[in-house]
Amino acid sequence: MSRRDKEASRDAIRDPVANPWRAPPVIVAQIPEAGLHREIEADQATREGIAGIADLPEVISAHASFDVTLKRDGKVHVEGRVQARVGQICVVTLDPIESEIDEPIDQMFAPPEQIPELSDMSEDDGEGDADVPDPPEPIVNGQIDLARLATDALFLGIDPYPRKPGAVFEQAVAADDPQDHPFAALKSLKPGNGQGGTGPQGSEARSEGTSKGKLEGD
Repeated sequence: MSRRDKEASRDAIRDPVANPWRAPPVIVAQIPEAGLHREIEADQATREGIAGIADLPEVISAHASFDVTLKRDGKVHVEGRVQARVGQICVVTLDPIESEIDEPIDQMFAPPEQIPELSDMSEDDGEGDADVPDPPEPIVNGQIDLARLATDALFLGIDPYPRKPGAVFEQAVAADDPQDHPFAALKSLKPGNGQGGTGPQGSEARSEGTSKGKLEGD
């Protein structure tokens, strides 16, 4: 998926008030040197809220795990993944189905004053076709919202065209018109079809007609 698509997905939930998935934020100043590990689970109310925003019939389960590491210059690296099971509608059969989501997370956070310079560097690196790291996210008020990161990743992992196993699109095929057959014209030239033709019977009929015309003329 392109970086533009990733950015569009991340923009799906930017307002913390709109994000139904909540968890205690990571306080950057309290991250130990060895890093920390966090796991969050979406309860029923959270799953219903996510389903409503994502226009899904239901979110059956959603779990996220993170490894948070403090880097030099105040940057923070967050790695992890979101695993979820969601209800969807098959685009082929329109039957309800369940889909698995397993979306990796690899995101760098940086102090707000570093964001412009780091973003410019990321854009310069992204001029080629090679996949490049996502630009850093800002650290807001000294905190990192893992719940929002989890929701963004879940949204990114939703299949926009879910299909039931074995379901395929079938195009209607119109019946061939016999008159459109490439040899239909030749069929009219077969002997004994009453239209003359090039066969022996057609030649004899033309000869008889010619002879009879000469006799009558005489």
